[in-house]
Amino acid sequence: MPLSDDDVREILRIIDESDELTELSIETDGFSLHVVRGPGGPVSAAPRKKGAVETGPPSPPAAPAPVAPPPEPAPQLAVQAPPADREPEPPAPDQGESQGADGLVTIDSPMLGTFYRAEAPGAEPFVEVGSLVEPDTIVCIIEVMKMMNSIPAGVSGEIVEVCHENAELVEYGEPLFRVQPA
Repeated sequence: MPLSDDDVREILRIIDESDELTELSIETDGFSLHVVRGPGGPVSAAPRKKGAVETGPPSPPAAPAPVAPPPEPAPQLAVQAPPADREPEPPAPDQGESQGADGLVTIDSPMLGTFYRAEAPGAEPFVEVGSLVEPDTIVCIIEVMKMMNSIPAGVSGEIVEVCHENAELVEYGEPLFRVQPA
């Protein structure tokens, strides 16, 4: 289900009203939305369908809808669709994880949303302390605007700490799990 113009405006409003949120990524089948709050002026773009190619900065729509000016600089909006012939790639290791001085790797939240340890209420958690994971192992789900986003580990190793309780709100960049790398 593609996002409507109203959905995109609501996302921008939420980011604008948040003091902590500076970046948000939303991906659906054939659609990718990446919003970054920056010091520059507003940049807007129409959602692109699967197979569309992003060749440079997005251009403003021909007839933009009137929107009240935000009190702070508006977030910058970049929309990009994955190529039609392949699936979206998982985030690069340095985007979703960080390594501490103790040698443990932290799996960080790639977005703001509600953290779920299991696929459904009452189901077994995806991983527990002591679970062995591979880079493509799903470790949790983060719900954003009724969309469930599966989060892969991005690293091989053993889960040594679960940093959040089930159904807890997490911010972008917050640690979700700590892993002893293999």
